[in-house]
Amino acid sequence: MIRNPQRPGPMPYHRYRPFQERVHVPALDRRWPAARIDRAPLWVPVDLRDGNQALAEPMDTDRKHRFFDLLVRTGFKEIEVGYPSASRADFDFVRHLVRLTASGAVPDDVTPVVFTPARPELIERTFEAIDGLPRAVVHLYIATSPVWRHTVFGRDRAEVHRTVREAATLMARLAAARPEADLRFQFSPETFNLTEPDYVLEVCDGLTELWDASPDRPVTHNLPATVEIATPNVYADQIEYMHRNLARRDAVILSVHPHNDRGTGVACAELAVLAGAQRVEGCLFGNGERTGNVDLVTLALNLYAQGVDPMLDLSDVDAVREVVEYCNRLPVHPRHPYAGELVHTAFSGTHQDAISKGLARHAEDAAEAGVPPELAPWNVPYLPLDPADLGRGYEAVIRVNSQSGKGGVAHLLRTGHGLDLPERMRPDVSRAVQAVTDDSGREATSDDLYAVFLASYLAPGRGAGPVVLENWSAGHDAEHGHRFTGVLTVDGRGAPVEGRGNGPLSALTDALAGAGIAVDVLDFTQHAVGEGSGGEAAAYASCRVGARTAWGAGLDTSVLTASVQAVVSAVNRAHAR
Repeated sequence: MIRNPQRPGPMPYHRYRPFQERVHVPALDRRWPAARIDRAPLWVPVDLRDGNQALAEPMDTDRKHRFFDLLVRTGFKEIEVGYPSASRADFDFVRHLVRLTASGAVPDDVTPVVFTPARPELIERTFEAIDGLPRAVVHLYIATSPVWRHTVFGRDRAEVHRTVREAATLMARLAAARPEADLRFQFSPETFNLTEPDYVLEVCDGLTELWDASPDRPVTHNLPATVEIATPNVYADQIEYMHRNLARRDAVILSVHPHNDRGTGVACAELAVLAGAQRVEGCLFGNGERTGNVDLVTLALNLYAQGVDPMLDLSDVDAVREVVEYCNRLPVHPRHPYAGELVHTAFSGTHQDAISKGLARHAEDAAEAGVPPELAPWNVPYLPLDPADLGRGYEAVIRVNSQSGKGGVAHLLRTGHGLDLPERMRPDVSRAVQAVTDDSGREATSDDLYAVFLASYLAPGRGAGPVVLENWSAGHDAEHGHRFTGVLTVDGRGAPVEGRGNGPLSALTDALAGAGIAVDVLDFTQHAVGEGSGGEAAAYASCRVGARTAWGAGLDTSVLTASVQAVVSAVNRAHAR
């Protein structure tokens, strides 16, 4: 065990309390474990507010505008656009949106959300910022948990509740003074997951009544896991309790706002939706304070992978990532679910083999069904989604290094260079590649693989070896069958050779036998490379040469020439062994 030399003994785990000692979660007959998600909730990105306040360099108006345009194009219908009472930059951006809306640049089905604490002067500043917007959600928040009430505010439950009601009353009055605008309200009891459930219910029900919520003008109650404290099932129990006990439930949009302190933000959000949540706040790729907000891209594509319409367009996920990285000045991790550079890439040999076979089978199944591959049911090992659905090609799905196997090497030679290696030859080629990658320690591209294949299998049949066949010809007549002649050079000594057989290759091996080289062709395969009359032919031959067996390959515009090269290559490779 590795210990901190400054702290002898075990880590002081006794300083921390389990969730059940910090908050009471009422027992209930859980219904969420049997629920299923069959439609997307309302996704609400908070990148421009919650994500922005977590950045070392907050976004300026230009970056915010670019991010907002991305969110609109992606399909979000409610977008939290800022905390206008917190900074001049946020206030100015909301005013910028007012001008954009007046010019028709903000779609009619997109509603901006603005964030405000429960302080009268900041609420008034918030309404000043949205003046001129035809629609908006004003989002009121206050922390409600005991540690905040006692340590930060120095108030009891009743005093915090009174502060919330006074703020909500002011909001209602300011909204009533703007009858031309469609203004709705949202409330977040920050640190909900550490707050007594009966108290949260009391505060939320009081606001539902005060704001006179109705099914055609609902209030949003947003229940944050501000800092994760427990496993996701506990959060689901808290959400289900609220879902089943909120007053005027049909007049309430139940929303959640998970963070990722325990690394379970996605699971918390998904279980919360099972428990009754209708709306999820988060950030694209999980930006946010500390370990971040829940990742809306992962949540949406998790649904997509289950055959559920995510109601977002992520068909070019790399373009989305590029904008987010630019605006946040933060990279998305290469292993980030769905969007990372390496998430569709396999280096392991067993993975590569399964993916290569799966892609081939998918194409065959699509052809048999008479549908384009991009519309055929997807069932490829190790790839939960078709990379093409996210705007990616298959070039980077399989990449080769020293950990790779025959399947990956064969896949890249086929997709990159049209060489469809026989199944029985693949282990041999893989060993040749691994010898190179073990020495270099680097990844091998498809061009690197072709260079290895050229040097190891093609060149020995084209004069790069101790056995060289030149000036050869093959013919056939009815009386004598196939005849092969040429000049065979072995270790620098040349002599004419001649052989006969029932086919060109048997005539070739007969000619080699006459020169003292006993060759048996054990396996032979050929195929076309490329399309049309200008294409090439590839040939692969496994030969027993004396007591040794080796594979060789040939590539030429002539099928016969490629076949002869393959046999000569195998002879040279057997001699090399």
